[in-house]
Amino acid sequence: MKVKRGMTRRTWAAVAASLMLATTSQAHAKPLKVFILAGQSNMEGPANIRTFDYLGDDPATAPLLRQMRGEDGQPRVCDHVWISYLTGDGGKNFELTGKLTAGYGSLWGLDPTQPGDKIGPEFTFGLTLDAALAGPVLIIKAAWGGKSLHTDFRPPGAGPYQLSSFQRENYPKQTGHGIPKDFAQWKEEKAGATGVYYRLMMEHVKKVLANPRRVVPDYDPAQGYELAGFVWLQGWNDMVDGHVYPERGRPNRFDAYSELLAQFIRDVRRDLQAPKMPFVIGVLGVGGATPDAETLEFRKAMAAPAALPEFAGNVVAVETAPFWSEELGAIDKKHERVRQMRWFLDSKHKDHANADGQMTEEQKREWIRKFEADLITPAEAALWKRGASNAGYHYLGCAKTFALMGQAFAEALLQMAKDQRDR
Repeated sequence: MKVKRGMTRRTWAAVAASLMLATTSQAHAKPLKVFILAGQSNMEGPANIRTFDYLGDDPATAPLLRQMRGEDGQPRVCDHVWISYLTGDGGKNFELTGKLTAGYGSLWGLDPTQPGDKIGPEFTFGLTLDAALAGPVLIIKAAWGGKSLHTDFRPPGAGPYQLSSFQRENYPKQTGHGIPKDFAQWKEEKAGATGVYYRLMMEHVKKVLANPRRVVPDYDPAQGYELAGFVWLQGWNDMVDGHVYPERGRPNRFDAYSELLAQFIRDVRRDLQAPKMPFVIGVLGVGGATPDAETLEFRKAMAAPAALPEFAGNVVAVETAPFWSEELGAIDKKHERVRQMRWFLDSKHKDHANADGQMTEEQKREWIRKFEADLITPAEAALWKRGASNAGYHYLGCAKTFALMGQAFAEALLQMAKDQRDR
């Protein structure tokens, strides 16, 4: 190759090397893989970072803990995974963006301008994808605590909110526990609340996708992006709503939830113009292997859409019950006995120590302190502090549980993508 006049061979070699590097980079450039995570408080993430060490107690999860921490012992910061997180605190919604690390969990009461001290499934979800994929990853997360599918996330294709048989029979009478005093006002408020969080979620996703570079600074428009998967983790508010899903103990009591979730999947894909986008249903696993019958019935309803022929190969239900900490759950049951005993003392229950109502507040506290000390051993108290940071309906706020959950969700999406490529 002839060297142009005015250029030394060394200069030309440097230019050639730069051209080769640019060509190689373009050859290996990948579109931005976009994953959407949505749901209620467990998708927000209630697991405190202080419970990370609990993963190291189990040889099976110790390697995952090493992925979660850098060489300095601090939570790892992903170089190739970014997150845009829409959530709310006290009715005010806000977005938090940045490279993925720990702290993109629940932000209730914390500074909404920076990551906090909790995780949900997003942290190990992103770590797992980062290890498996050659290109950049963007996680768009939209989650708010205490939200239902029947109202808050109600998909547009499901139409207006429909009264259940219990509501049709009892709400117009305006009498009874939990029944609205003003039925007309309740209907008006219900209509206003229906679908609000579905729309907020969808508006946020579209806003981020309209300008990915706002979140991912080195996003390459020439490569574009690919909607690579959606994860849904929700359910508690629907499961415990006896007015919307009446007749406890009836088989198929939660069929309406299955129908709503199937419509949710259809509508999300339609609104994002991604008809075959892989979709993961995170099946509610609170209570672990031995929940009550109602929880089992709800789990069945959550998983049901994955078995529909129209979703074959692109919707998977991932059970989260196996990730529940049984040993922490056993301690939580003891804590529940302590809370129940306190209620007995306060209510002056006839079969308990304060039946005559003569105990002072200090005496009640001391009685409960001794009751708890006799019931929960020091070793159990230490284990609880190490592994748990929240209530049972939040999977005990156990980072091990949420880390395994996030990993499983990512692996399910990766497997669906592989299966689709192999067809």
